Amino acid sequence: MDVEIDMTWHDAVTAVDRGDNLERIGCPLCRASIDTEWWGDLLEAHCDDGFATLATRTPCCGGATTLDALDYDWPCGFARFEIAVWNPERLWFDDAELAAVAEALGHAVRQVRARV
Repeated sequence: MDVEIDMTWHDAVTAVDRGDNLERIGCPLCRASIDTEWWGDLLEAHCDDGFATLATRTPCCGGATTLDALDYDWPCGFARFEIAVWNPERLWFDDAELAAVAEALGHAVRQVRARV
């Protein structure tokens, strides 16, 4: 199987979607589950223009937090630059590999595994 790599620059901060891998979102403040429909509506509202800020109020307790601080069951990310590795023939890159990518880019990285 051929591995394809795409690199994308986004004009604004964009959610890096993990597709069907999202199983649960938790509130970092009250630890309640957050309805994934709320998340889907939020992504849809920002799909064209991205996010000017990640600040939000959680629907469960109304607390102030940021979208990247929510507890995603399967990692989620927000970025202006994205590297997508399609069909890598493995599940996850290890910590050493991620550290090497971060060092090469000069910026921390987060791995988001998507199922599309």
